[in-house]
Amino acid sequence: MRPLPFPPIRHGVLSVVVPIYNEAATVRTALDAIVAKTVEGWTLEIILVESNSSDGTRAIVETYATHPRVKLLLEDKARGKGHAVRAGFAEATGDVILIQDADLEYDLNDYEILLAPLAAGRQSFVLGSRHSAGGWAIRQFSDQPVQALVLNLAHWGFTLMINVTLGIWLHDPFTMYKVFRRDALAGLTFECNRFDFDWELLIKLVRRGHRPIEIPVSYKSRSFKEGKKISMLRDPLTWVWALIKFRAQRV
Repeated sequence: MRPLPFPPIRHGVLSVVVPIYNEAATVRTALDAIVAKTVEGWTLEIILVESNSSDGTRAIVETYATHPRVKLLLEDKARGKGHAVRAGFAEATGDVILIQDADLEYDLNDYEILLAPLAAGRQSFVLGSRHSAGGWAIRQFSDQPVQALVLNLAHWGFTLMINVTLGIWLHDPFTMYKVFRRDALAGLTFECNRFDFDWELLIKLVRRGHRPIEIPVSYKSRSFKEGKKISMLRDPLTWVWALIKFRAQRV
């Protein structure tokens, strides 16, 4: 059962976990914005997890090592976004954890609206829904329209699978902006290394009773030519397996 009510969080610490791999084109702009971000009533703890990029990203990330709000983790090889996020979770000490990419698809100005329900004690788990404009298509690749269409159709198919299997009703369960109380992770272990980690995290939190609410956020999708890393062939198989495995597994 979900532990209700949740105690309000006043003057809390927000752990921002940033997995980074081969983002040389955007990482400096993204990290400059993240380390400069302030949220009233919150102290930011920024955990950068760099996964041994091959495009010069690591050298850029290392320049933030001495920033007073930054914890820098350097992985010896790339094992996937999920592995990097899990490493960041292990270092997080904040009251709330927020996952943040370094690819400029999301807007840091949405932190305040995402944190408000947690600070008030109304929720333990919040999702930043990319369907803020009310449209069905969250990915619009001007240079790759066919791939965008396939991903948008797949999104709704996999969303239906999640909703039916877990008995919930979400529009965007796979958003990067998953924000939740750190104590919601107590007693949970995670094993997924790639994008299937999004499924594992969602399934385990929901099965523990943490029902998320969705809050619309700003989103500007990038195409595969612009650096999107998901595999349209490999990753969907891992998602289906994650749903089967973690829906049946005890939590």
